[in-house]
Amino acid sequence: MKQNDTTPEEGALTTKKRAALKKETDAAAAATAPQGEPDAAAAVAAVAKPAGDEGLDPRIESALRAASDKKAHDLVVLDLRPIATFTDYFMIASGTNARQVQAIADEITERLKREGTRAERIEGHKTAEWVLVDYGDFIVHIFEDKARRFYDLERLWREGRRVPLPADLQADAGAARQEGAGSSSSSLSDES
Repeated sequence: MKQNDTTPEEGALTTKKRAALKKETDAAAAATAPQGEPDAAAAVAAVAKPAGDEGLDPRIESALRAASDKKAHDLVVLDLRPIATFTDYFMIASGTNARQVQAIADEITERLKREGTRAERIEGHKTAEWVLVDYGDFIVHIFEDKARRFYDLERLWREGRRVPLPADLQADAGAARQEGAGSSSSSLSDES
């Protein structure tokens, strides 16, 4: 698998180009769709999200579980469909250091690849301060704690609806956060 070592900021132009292309494709499909039949964009959207918009897309849930397995914390999924054209969802996760961020990204990409979904683009893997894994209709952002606070995507995309996570993932993410906090406080008390 080829991984790009560009930063997510450098990939923004590509994302914008893809969004413009998607708009053109959607417009062309709508113009050529026979009357009374759903257009291509509606057909793709129906496949991309579960019926009745109940629950998470299975690929996003799988990515969440992969991140949780690698002890990611502060897992968040934002629904951007009403406000963005370049993607439908952001999945955001944090790791405590660069090595963990890389492990989380690797686990997500490998698990989804085994399940038949390949990443279109991976950025920032080498430095691992912020790894972006682009799956087209959803984008996974894995941050080191300090970088996540700095970039604060949840604030920037606050108009996006926060998607409720399955209960077991909420508990796992909280436990991973507590383990990280507990280990650093215990190491401080050991030094005293």
